[in-house]
Amino acid sequence: MELRRAGVADGYYRIEGVHEPVPIPTDFLFPRHAPDGVWETGAYERGTREVIARHPSEQAACEKFLSLLL
Repeated sequence: MELRRAGVADGYYRIEGVHEPVPIPTDFLFPRHAPDGVWETGAYERGTREVIARHPSEQAACEKFLSLLL
């Protein structure tokens, strides 16, 4: 995976169904397919999910997600 090669620690991010660290970190970045069909990138901090950006495609969300982590 690109993130591991880049040296991003497992606890910095969570990707539902793909990368779900145990125990779940208290703070992490995420990409997700939102209920309305768009893709979101954001941060989960102190029990609150904050969407940073919404994207028209999975590719655009992945690019933003990678930029947030690196």
